[in-house]
Amino acid sequence: MNQTAIGIVSTGVYLPSTYQTSREISEQSGIPQEIIETKMGFSRKTIPGPDDHTCQMGIWAAQRAIEKGGIDPATIDLVIYVGEEHKEYPLWTAGIKLQQEVGALNAWAFDVQQRCGTMVMALKVAKDMMIADPEIQTVLLAGGYRNSDFIDYTNPRTRFMYNLAAGGAAVILKKGHEENVLLGSHIITDGSFSEDVAVVAGGTKHPISAEAIEKRLNYLDVMDPEGMKQRLEQKSMDNFIKVMEKALAKSGLTHDDIDYLSILHMKRSAHDYVLRHFGLNEEQSVYLSEYGHIGQIDQILSLELGLENGRIKDGDRIVMVSAGIGYAWDACVVQWGKAHSV
Repeated sequence: MNQTAIGIVSTGVYLPSTYQTSREISEQSGIPQEIIETKMGFSRKTIPGPDDHTCQMGIWAAQRAIEKGGIDPATIDLVIYVGEEHKEYPLWTAGIKLQQEVGALNAWAFDVQQRCGTMVMALKVAKDMMIADPEIQTVLLAGGYRNSDFIDYTNPRTRFMYNLAAGGAAVILKKGHEENVLLGSHIITDGSFSEDVAVVAGGTKHPISAEAIEKRLNYLDVMDPEGMKQRLEQKSMDNFIKVMEKALAKSGLTHDDIDYLSILHMKRSAHDYVLRHFGLNEEQSVYLSEYGHIGQIDQILSLELGLENGRIKDGDRIVMVSAGIGYAWDACVVQWGKAHSV
C-alpha cells in the first residue's frame, strides 16, 4: 500500500427538489428567456426549499458519502466544512455541527471559505494536512451553498450571478487509498478584485439596518460593473488556463492527458473556450445547464454526473477547476480508478 497516496473513497451530492426556471427569471429580470438559456447557459436552477439550510444540505450530502463509501463515521479524523458564510446563523462554526450530526465524534472540525473555489482549495488543504500529520487518516469535506438568496433580479449589475443556485456536496478522503488519487493542484488569488463584489450591509462597515434593507444593500452587488468587466474578463480566462496547466505540470501531465473536465457552471461561451483551449469535446465534461451554478458544489456534481453517464472511466485523468469572487482560481487533478503511474 502506498501510504502517501490520498484517494477519494466516495462523494455525495444533495440537491433541493425545487427549481426556478429561465422563464421565471426572465419575468423578474426583464431579460429575454432566450438570452438566459443561450448566453447565460441555463434553463433552470435549484433553489432552496424551506428545510434546505446551508449546513443541513452539507449534512445530507455527507451522510450520502458515508453510506456510499461504507465508512464508519467514528473513524473520521477531521471534518472540513466547505460551505458558505451564509448559513443557519451569521456567526457560527458549521463544521462542528456537521461533525456531530454525521456521527464523526472522534474527529475535530473547522470551516474554510473561498467562495466558489472552496471545495477545490479544501482538497489541497486536506491532502497537505494528511501528508503532514500522521494522525489524520480519513477526512470528510462537506458543506452547502445557497447564495442565490442574495440575488436581486431587478439589479442588472449582478446579472452574471443570476445562475446562482443551491445544494450540498461531500467528499471523503483516505490516506493509503490507491483509488481516485489526488495529484497536483494550483491556486491563484488576486486581491485587486477583493471588493468588487459583496453584500454591502451586515458587516462592521455597514451594519444591517432598516435603511440598508430598504436600499437593498443586503443583496449581492457589483460596485463598478464596467470597470470590473474590463479588468477581469481576459485575466479570468488566462488564470483558468494557468491554474489548470500548473496543476497538470505538478502531476507530471500535459494538456493531452486530460480525459474529463469537472468545471463550474459559467456562461456557455466561456465554458466552450476552456474546452477548446485544451482540445476537449463536449462529451469530456458536463455543462450544468439544468442545475445552475451551485458555488463550490459544481465540481462534485459534475464528477457524479460524469460517472453516471459514462463520461468518466477507470484510468481517466480529471481536472477540477473553479473560480470564486475575490478573486480566486483553483485547479486539482484526480487520477480516477485504480492508481497508475503517471
